Amino acid sequence: MDVLIHVFVALHIIGIASLLGGFLTQMKAMGAGTARFVPAMLHGALTMLVTGVALVGLNEADGNHVNNIKIGVKLLVLVVVLGLVYIKRDEETVDKGAFAAVGGLTMLNIFIATLWT
Repeated sequence: MDVLIHVFVALHIIGIASLLGGFLTQMKAMGAGTARFVPAMLHGALTMLVTGVALVGLNEADGNHVNNIKIGVKLLVLVVVLGLVYIKRDEETVDKGAFAAVGGLTMLNIFIATLWT
């Protein structure tokens, strides 16, 4: 079971890398007002959602303690990010506020995951 959990953790990290990487590649365009949500951002957020839910289930099944409040906060942040990216995915440009919010919330999710013990 530990190997399976570690595989899903790796996939979860790949998802966050895709979401954050897509944001970082568009930072220069954000300054120019031409930023858009690239497909990597949507796919990364969806990967995070699926693997995160799987990780909670696998850890519960393995008898590990899961901090449900932390998971709930992370899920709420991710749902907001996913909603913003999904709704505005086809727009040619996205306003700076929405784009910055996705980047900030993504980094918030990383800090919650690593600092909340």
